[in-house]
Amino acid sequence: MTATTDLRAVSYTGDRSLLVGPAEAAPPAAGQVRVEVAYTGICGTDLHIYHGAMDGRVKPPGVIGHEMSGRVAELGDGVSQWQVGDPVTVMPLDRCGACPACIAGHSHICHRLNFLGIDSAGSMQNSWTVPADTLVRLPANLGLDHAALIEPVAVAVHDVRRTTLRAGEKTVVVGGGPVGLLIAAVARHIGADVRLIEPNRYRRSVAQSAGLVTLDPGGEDVAAEIDQWTGGAGAAVAFEVSGAAAGVATAVDSLAMRGRLVLVAIHPTPREVNLHRFFWRELTLIGARLYERDDFEIATRLIADGQIPVAALISRIEPLERAADAFAALESGANVMKILIDCRAHATADTDQAGAR
Repeated sequence: MTATTDLRAVSYTGDRSLLVGPAEAAPPAAGQVRVEVAYTGICGTDLHIYHGAMDGRVKPPGVIGHEMSGRVAELGDGVSQWQVGDPVTVMPLDRCGACPACIAGHSHICHRLNFLGIDSAGSMQNSWTVPADTLVRLPANLGLDHAALIEPVAVAVHDVRRTTLRAGEKTVVVGGGPVGLLIAAVARHIGADVRLIEPNRYRRSVAQSAGLVTLDPGGEDVAAEIDQWTGGAGAAVAFEVSGAAAGVATAVDSLAMRGRLVLVAIHPTPREVNLHRFFWRELTLIGARLYERDDFEIATRLIADGQIPVAALISRIEPLERAADAFAALESGANVMKILIDCRAHATADTDQAGAR
């Protein structure tokens, strides 16, 4: 394993400001594990942090990142189920275990949840010390670059499981970013008949390369297309992943009688919703937040078995020292889906090829 000297970390230091600087490996306390991080993905939440929208939770300077993969480097006292060198990812939810949500069996939405990478230090560093019970074991045949996408795939798995989606059901996904594409892929894996609605041509092209059927709301009559596709009935399930008011309207309007609307996107402001349509069609609104351990386990198997096209989402891999450039590229939206940060201590500026193992 790598020595714990000369370690580096990416810290959020204020509105649109990141600092790559020295870090120290925190020795694991009892019940903790120190992980040598291999890759960390950048997600929409990380961009919200970068924009200063989460300063109430992220205290600058704070190490960010939570979509990751790595290997166990050091064990704290009392940790017996892991060995140094084990490949792992982290389910970044440190729950209290005593609040009403935890007692009811819903610890993923704990009232006092410590989300690693937001409320406490994250994975965009060479070495990360975490509670041992947050680790998820990786199969030996799964590349660590692909494993860094287990967390967003777990989001998609949780969202789909919340609907009790069945094979053959017609399903609309509104928003074709990484999470929207993954939801569509998971729904398709179950056997649903899926249409992905996305205005961005590049995102549609990525979805199409993964074998998904897409609709362009800027160039097609989406309502007419859905009407023809469903024989006038509407879709059984719609996932709202766009975060836009127009996306909410599209999702609601696409649903059949007793259709299920799954709210995935985080909407920063209240939205107008056609409640008359909810009444008239007896629609159901389902909230979907984060994931449970079963979702992580399922996501791991799906990726390892090649059932989810994660390689299509990895636009490029950047070394930790170029994290600010990676954030700027994602912010621009220019032909980018997912960028991974290579957090390995030996990674250099030459790291730029997606698919590195």
